Amino acid sequence: MSSTELRHTALDALHRSLGATMTDFAGWDMPLRYGSERDEHLAVRAKAGLFDLSHMGEITVTGPGAAALLNFALVGNIASVGVGRARYTMICRTDGGILDDLIVYRLAEQEYLVVANASNAQTVLDALTDRSAGFDAEVRDDRDAYALLAVQGPESAGILASLTDADLDGLKYYAGLPGTVAGVPALIARTGYTGEDGFELFVRPEHAVELWRALTEAGEGVGLVPCGLSCRDTLRLEAGMPLYGHELSTALTPFDAGLGRVVKFEKEGDFVGRDALREAADRAASQAPRVLVGLIAEGRRVPRAGYQVVAGGEVIGEVTSGTPSPTLGKPIAMAYVDAAHAAPGTPGVGVDIRGTHEPYEVVALPFYRRQK
Repeated sequence: MSSTELRHTALDALHRSLGATMTDFAGWDMPLRYGSERDEHLAVRAKAGLFDLSHMGEITVTGPGAAALLNFALVGNIASVGVGRARYTMICRTDGGILDDLIVYRLAEQEYLVVANASNAQTVLDALTDRSAGFDAEVRDDRDAYALLAVQGPESAGILASLTDADLDGLKYYAGLPGTVAGVPALIARTGYTGEDGFELFVRPEHAVELWRALTEAGEGVGLVPCGLSCRDTLRLEAGMPLYGHELSTALTPFDAGLGRVVKFEKEGDFVGRDALREAADRAASQAPRVLVGLIAEGRRVPRAGYQVVAGGEVIGEVTSGTPSPTLGKPIAMAYVDAAHAAPGTPGVGVDIRGTHEPYEVVALPFYRRQK
């Protein structure tokens, strides 16, 4: 395969039959939207949306030393994750820079599924393989072994319940269990990246089309719509969830990103980046250089990643993500700003949009929090 040839998910022909606008995302040809991205966004907030996330990178780690390897390779305490549970964590360089943020599922006593972002999957695979030296564990590239579908929104539990006898009520947030959905064997997970309740279904690629159609049929009466990556981005931004390459990068440690809680210094043994991360934690405790905040526009102009945040004629930060918010009806952004300007309601803050300083209100994240 040439380096320029895009990869296709098992649902590629189905997306095209639905009239999806396709886009290159991390080397994959993925649906950006099927119709109106605003309508898709609002459907997830009020009803339900169906996503193809098969571009995500799955890596299986097995063996007697699997837990010890992951504790060494990642910043979280993976050994303490119970079977059937999941944990949000990160993999860092020795200098503390974030290589990727991950979800790790413990499928069995000696088996873990590591899910990486599509753009970083090879990097994570290579790092885990390198770091596995000396551990009684196997790191396996399972990217071609899975298709990944997600149903997100208030109606998602009802839709899924009509297709499975798995105990969805007992499935906690950040957990996963094996089950059968519409006759298809699946790992049913409850994590999500939209700010809504929802489920991820890891299945074999040859079952993906069958499952998509069954979910579509089950959701017809309650407003389920197919959703592309565009509304996935606006949904996660409203929910204040970071995106690698925007809020997270190798230039930042978890403490710089306000996510120091994922680093577990108290776990047994050494881990990659420990010393650098301890220094980063101490720096953040004394005075975080910049803080991730929310910005809500007073006008209609939309901020984009890389735009400067300004106050009193000085540059005080940089926008990492920006979009019109369908839920709030105003443009919103996440930005790293100097700590002195990070408090909600700080006056005089704006974004430099093509030479004009547009006024913005500083708010605490997230912009949107679902009603339980």
